[in-house]
Amino acid sequence: MLAEPLTLRLDSRLLSSLQSVLTCVFSPTDSCDQPLASALPASAFSGSSELSSSHGPGFARLNRRDGAGGWTPRVSNRSQWLQIDLGDRVVVTAVATQGGYGSSSWVTSYLLMFSDSGRNWKLYRREESIAGFPGNTNADSVVRHRLRPPMEARHLRFLPSAWNPDGRIGMRVEVYGCRFRSDVMDFDGKSSLLYRFVQSTRNPMKDIISLKFKTRQSDGLLLHRRGRNGDFFTLELVKGRLLLITNSGPRLTDSDSLFVALGSLLDDQHWHSVLLEHARQHMTLSVDRHSRQFQARGQLSHADLDPEISFGGILAPGKSVTFQRKHFDGCLENINFNGEDIIDLAKKHRPQILIRGNASFSCSQPQSVLVTFPSAGSRLVLPGTPAQDGVSISFQFRTWNQAGLLLSCRHPRGSTGFVLRLRDGALRLGLSPSPGHVRSDIMAGAGLNDGQWHSVSLTARRNQLSVVVDQVGVSAVHTALPLETHADGSYHFGGCLSSGSGSECEASLAGFQGCLRLISINAQEVDLISVQRGVLGNFSSLDIDSCGIRDRCLPNRCEHGGRCSQTWTAFHCNCSGTGYTGATCRQPLYEQSCEAYKHRGESLGRYYVDPDGSGPLQPFPVFCNMTDVPWTVMQHNSSALTRVKGADQNNPHWAVFQYEASLEQLRAIIAGARHCQQMLEFYCRRSRLRDPQDGTPLSWWVGSTHGTRTYWAGSMPEAQTCACGLAGNCVDSQHLCNCDADQDEWTNDTGVLSYKEHLPVTRIVVADAARPSSAAAYRLGPLLCQGDRSFWNSASFHTETSYLHFPTLHAELSADVSFFFKTRASSGVFLENLGITDFISLELRSPREVAFSFDVGNGPCEVTVRAPGPLNDDRWHLVRAERNIKEAWLQVDLLPPGTHTAPEDGHMRLQLNSQLFVGGTATRQRGFLGCIRSLQLNGKALDLEERAEVTPGVQPGCPGHCSTYGHLCHNGGRCQERPRGFSCDCELSAFSGPFCTQEVSAHFGAGSSVTYNFHEFYPLSTNSSPHAASFHGDMTLARERITFSFQTLQTPSLLLYVDSFYNKYLSVILAKNGSLQIRYKLGLHEDPDVFNFNFKNMADGHLHHVKINREEGVVFVEVDQKALSQVSLSSGMEFSAVKSLVLGKILEPGDHVDEDTARAGARGFSGCLSALQFERTAPLKAALHPGRSGRASVLGPVASSECGARPGIGRVREHKHARAGAHLVGGGPQPLPAEAARGGSALIGGVVAVAIFILLCMAAVAVHLYQQRSLCATTEVEGPRKQGSNAAAPRCELGRPDTVGGEQQAGL
Repeated sequence: MLAEPLTLRLDSRLLSSLQSVLTCVFSPTDSCDQPLASALPASAFSGSSELSSSHGPGFARLNRRDGAGGWTPRVSNRSQWLQIDLGDRVVVTAVATQGGYGSSSWVTSYLLMFSDSGRNWKLYRREESIAGFPGNTNADSVVRHRLRPPMEARHLRFLPSAWNPDGRIGMRVEVYGCRFRSDVMDFDGKSSLLYRFVQSTRNPMKDIISLKFKTRQSDGLLLHRRGRNGDFFTLELVKGRLLLITNSGPRLTDSDSLFVALGSLLDDQHWHSVLLEHARQHMTLSVDRHSRQFQARGQLSHADLDPEISFGGILAPGKSVTFQRKHFDGCLENINFNGEDIIDLAKKHRPQILIRGNASFSCSQPQSVLVTFPSAGSRLVLPGTPAQDGVSISFQFRTWNQAGLLLSCRHPRGSTGFVLRLRDGALRLGLSPSPGHVRSDIMAGAGLNDGQWHSVSLTARRNQLSVVVDQVGVSAVHTALPLETHADGSYHFGGCLSSGSGSECEASLAGFQGCLRLISINAQEVDLISVQRGVLGNFSSLDIDSCGIRDRCLPNRCEHGGRCSQTWTAFHCNCSGTGYTGATCRQPLYEQSCEAYKHRGESLGRYYVDPDGSGPLQPFPVFCNMTDVPWTVMQHNSSALTRVKGADQNNPHWAVFQYEASLEQLRAIIAGARHCQQMLEFYCRRSRLRDPQDGTPLSWWVGSTHGTRTYWAGSMPEAQTCACGLAGNCVDSQHLCNCDADQDEWTNDTGVLSYKEHLPVTRIVVADAARPSSAAAYRLGPLLCQGDRSFWNSASFHTETSYLHFPTLHAELSADVSFFFKTRASSGVFLENLGITDFISLELRSPREVAFSFDVGNGPCEVTVRAPGPLNDDRWHLVRAERNIKEAWLQVDLLPPGTHTAPEDGHMRLQLNSQLFVGGTATRQRGFLGCIRSLQLNGKALDLEERAEVTPGVQPGCPGHCSTYGHLCHNGGRCQERPRGFSCDCELSAFSGPFCTQEVSAHFGAGSSVTYNFHEFYPLSTNSSPHAASFHGDMTLARERITFSFQTLQTPSLLLYVDSFYNKYLSVILAKNGSLQIRYKLGLHEDPDVFNFNFKNMADGHLHHVKINREEGVVFVEVDQKALSQVSLSSGMEFSAVKSLVLGKILEPGDHVDEDTARAGARGFSGCLSALQFERTAPLKAALHPGRSGRASVLGPVASSECGARPGIGRVREHKHARAGAHLVGGGPQPLPAEAARGGSALIGGVVAVAIFILLCMAAVAVHLYQQRSLCATTEVEGPRKQGSNAAAPRCELGRPDTVGGEQQAGL
């Protein structure tokens, strides 16, 4: 199996060791900075061309004035180059340039290439994406650049890329460095070397192996070492990558082996450095500038391996080789084992060296000329050659692109040609388009855009085309038209196809981007150097004698496990299944806490949270109980009561608790919460917590820091006691814990653990349950954390010159910032961090515009977002910004984000060195006036309040949250300010819950009645109830608004009756046929107005919603959100002296009530009433919570229920949606990886068990209610489960049956 993903990093210690071991032996002064070019003869300099003999390359030495004072080519363009042969491989540490002496010719920027043989050039890159060097600004000043890292080469080539626009290219150069010591061996693919250790070379602490290699083969074994019992490790090339395989044990299966891959495109015939450190089971592999650390499986210690190593192949004389590997074909250099030079030992024919096959002490690998097609417009045109029987063409290519035109054959007389193109990673061969004919293609190969070399052999005869890819199979097509070959034809590699009549290219097919080599036409290899010199064929935009392919996925810049793919010019990240999105999978899809979900208006349920945002922790599931300050509930795998018997100090009982999240994830939640707690119940019968003789713990628990905790629930760490010991009420006053009394009857030490630094409980150990009659039992509740300290952490800035300062932002390759702000100012800087030239800044540019600015060395860049309305409206606005190596991204609230794409080959690293300024700038100008809240950098929260306490002009905290979050209070709820946030006051609403969205419902049994009295005849000053504040005996109602829901099977039924002191009334009833009737009697002598709404029978057992709105003499009625009905009153328009509202049975109807209302009132109502609102009163809520108003009286069976809850409202749900405004890639929220989903499987089983138990209990209740002819029996089953999930989420495990026996249950 592959090793777990590890961070690729540059270990300075390892690289220092690698450089000292592999690189060079410095001059006697240990200074590798000597001028190397000034002493060379003129013949060591060469160039692409020269303007005249006095401008030749031989005059290009630094500070020389002979000749014309430097090298100048005949034509100034980007195809020119100046080359130096240093005579032997050296270490190059610096280069310097000048312009032509006393002239207007100088180079302003250039590229540097290097080679060992003068062929196969490679571009030197200062950074992973930066190849160019800044040049000169005049003719005579010297500009020097140190090479970091240094390089080893014999040949250097300077390629001018820009020059003085008022002059020509002109250069004088110098190269600095020192000599390089090299011991080389050439392995021919059949040879190998065995090195047997001399005991003195063994390092007791670790083994260090270092070497360099170069090859043109993508596969081959570099080294192999075996041990006893089948242990071994192997370092080999596989498809151009270095693969370290470790195996522990005799079995050779993937599950027993560990595979670690590093490097890419290592078959480029350039030297690559390898360093392998092996210390016990710890191993470190370094290839060039990349390192990985890992631990070998099993007992693969360096001390247990055999004292011999094979290089180039597996060589084991007298031993059986259980598996074979392809031998290495290439050169190895400076092989070193624990300081021993192995190649030097081989040269001296030392006895510890055994060589098999032909291995020479030089590097004579064949060199092939490569050609790079860097752009879609690059092309190579080669002339046709005479052939009697068609034409055959062969070549090798490598690319990352899925599509591109590779080869086309065109003839001047218009005869049929052929086209070979790459599409979807496969080759397609067919005839070139002809008028009136449809192209028919054959396909060959698959996945050919993998960056590997692939061979192609194409044959075209008179009526047949065939192609072979990688010497596997033959794909052929017969042509209907004759296929002719002409000596005067041409073969076009790359470029594009003409669209027909004009010179335009086909838009559907771009030219090939990649590398070619070994091009042959009719078995004759093409001399590409002749092409470069203009002797053969022609070309455009090619780089001949080099392959410029790069692996942009090494290292993988896709974060959080994102999968990297690439083209020739860019890489892309697939973030599906990671829980993140964005160009590099850095933006979290999920909120940081339950607090954040609450302020999006979400209800209680299971959510994924990501407490460290873009940090390394993965999102994980929690349960959010949305109270005023939300609770986060994290379950574990063992919430049942567990009995312990037979445990002693020699054989203690251990219980290990596994949570849905890792310990690191739980610590992140705990650190960010205001308060955390965990219920721990410990029951005991003759089971002590401490030994009474010496105080040795006999039972204890272990927390997050893995330390033994001997204080128990309800106590604190410093007390080292139990809750009863602190309260002084233990069963035995001589002990500080009940269990230490050692009584022969059940007692307990139960309470809440609330010291955050020790939570969660991960283990419980019991070691005193083996004595006669001794037993113990325990139960651990879920981890509960409340609030989010960072979400409301804020500061208020009162002057433009004030700011908060923090340590420098770490933002070299990527950084993200998120915060809320509110202000009345029109502009101001949110934050700023400076470097020498680099910087990063976020500011409110204008009342409607936020700007994100930065400079990483490519010049200032800016991303802006413009809002449709003012942002200085004193409301909270969310700003999120990110900068990575692919793009910069800015979003304000839920507005479309602004982006800025980074150049593919520009500077990547943001170098900052100043403090981070928040709310202002280093110059104390353009400071921000207002509030900043919940500031997070790279997923870490900054404590604004702590810094604001000691900063003049800045105050901690920021009032005024209802202007932003008040809309979350629904159904008449009022937003109330809190020091940290807000809450919804639902007192005057018919709803409850944190957002006033949970309908208050009641089940009415037969004969039940609820009466709500609006006003009595006593002075208004004695009325203290907010429910009745708007009603008075002398007050006349010209309008009222009534809403409610009901569910019943009974007819006739009284749904609602409102009476007055003046015999006026309103009644809402269901007639005998189930139709809805509304009766108004607002006159003193007239009969009531009766309105029949001939809907279907509404006593059908379904929930119906009714809205009644009277405006003087007009009544509007809406039922079940259908069309609004309008009726007019004739009995009057004033509802005076409202007295009471009755639900259910009317106890004192009076003579003024009409007969139908009296009949319905006498029978009352049986069923469910919900969300009853009469103007600003909630009579049903007052009846169910009588202590709040004292104005409601209840008679008969009226019980709180959830029978009126809307589907999905307030119910426990699994939430998979992304965070608000997430910048999604792929069109929607992404699921988490399967590993994250499997992490909660144990918990899900427990939750299912709880649900089944609760449902069984509710079923029994339902049967009982049904026997009483109660309508809501079926809905009551769901009600308690929801209530238990909502109100009792922190105690959700207490409803489980105990797992102890009957005797214990009685005792407990």
